[in-house]
Amino acid sequence: MANTNMATYLQTLLPSPSRKELTTSVIPGLIASIAGISKALKSAHHVSQVGTANDFGDDQLNVDVKSESIMRSYIAMCPSIITASSEEDPHEVRIEHIPNTPPTEEKYAIAFDPLDGSSIIAPNWTVGTIIGIWDGTSALNQDPSTRQVATVLGVYGPRTTVVVAIRVPGSEPILFEAGLDDDAATVQLVRPEVRFAFPPFKTRYFAPANLRLAGESKAYMDLITHYINEKYTLRYAGGLVPDILHMLVKGHGVYVSPVGMGKAKLRRAYELCPIALVMECAGGKALDPETGKPILEKPITHCDERGGLLCGTGVDVDVAVKALLG
Repeated sequence: MANTNMATYLQTLLPSPSRKELTTSVIPGLIASIAGISKALKSAHHVSQVGTANDFGDDQLNVDVKSESIMRSYIAMCPSIITASSEEDPHEVRIEHIPNTPPTEEKYAIAFDPLDGSSIIAPNWTVGTIIGIWDGTSALNQDPSTRQVATVLGVYGPRTTVVVAIRVPGSEPILFEAGLDDDAATVQLVRPEVRFAFPPFKTRYFAPANLRLAGESKAYMDLITHYINEKYTLRYAGGLVPDILHMLVKGHGVYVSPVGMGKAKLRRAYELCPIALVMECAGGKALDPETGKPILEKPITHCDERGGLLCGTGVDVDVAVKALLG
């Protein structure tokens, strides 16, 4: 499809004047930051630890720190982004905007993972960026189903693409995919509408995360055996963003990441809630595998709140949650 100006395109999708900053500043600015991270990664040939850890105790890589810096620089240019937190700096802090930035009526909070999957970037596997956009000045203690209004996913592979989900009260859900060049001045609209397909499915896909848990969980082992017996195709990259995008491209899939005796790895603010919004905008489901309830049903109480993930095509999610919970 032809190149398009992202701000102009977003305004056609969401013409409400009450969301002008979201469509002309916030989302285009965050997409530009993804283009900046993509450009930086292309020259980051030496991936190494920098000798520091974030507040969660995760060792930081040079690419993590660089991606965080790029994202923060673009956020500072968006006057309606009031607060932000990230996996690298997990505290909601007020943004110091560039001098003489005029105030805006719209106010948003950003919760983001600047480089999700950085542990698999050294072998040059596909990784991504996850950004959740929330109404107001905080992502905490809010209703995720109504207050998280958008998700932007950046995917860094042979190409750089973005998946954008928007769901604001009073408007129909929006989910589209676009391709980026390094400058992000214009984007290539790849798919103006992204939706899961309806059954019957020509090919069925499964992505089993935390597969080691199958050695101690009969329910999980039985579920994996079900996928094999039913001739599902295994597609698992080890990175959350590319695994989610694969399902969206194919129109089918189920991603299973149950929680065992150890601590869950996926954080609700930076991964689970943004991904859940994408799934629901695509017509799928995203559930907590421990409770069977929707991810977006429960507010986030603190930045390190974690959980498992069961998401994808609705019918397959229903089968999986029944298998895991009985």
